[in-house]
Amino acid sequence: MNPTSGILLFAHGARDPAWAQPFEAVATQLRQQLPADRVALAFLEFMSPGIVEGGAQLVQAGCQRVTVVPLFLGAGGHVRKDLPVLMTQLRANHPDVAWTLAPAVGESPLLVQAMADIAWQAGQPKP
Repeated sequence: MNPTSGILLFAHGARDPAWAQPFEAVATQLRQQLPADRVALAFLEFMSPGIVEGGAQLVQAGCQRVTVVPLFLGAGGHVRKDLPVLMTQLRANHPDVAWTLAPAVGESPLLVQAMADIAWQAGQPKP
């Protein structure tokens, strides 16, 4: 039997609820590709759920392997310092689950190309 996998999307969070809309859209699109209970969106601060709660949701759904995907443009202090501490907490809370940390999405050549394409289109004359 293959272990059930989940994806935990991890974003910064903000006081303004509208800030989360793009991240919720990412989670919605991912849920169209995976069973809905195998995708969770969590935040570092200001918004709920936090990463510990988001991870627990996936474990409760039966996930035995979870990949944490930081929805950050770069690997700044939150990704390099805060996230490893949170990953340790997830592993301690759920030692039977295999937790994997993916690189920040901003480091992906796919996202870099998408941003370059958007910038190029924005700079084109409008008819």
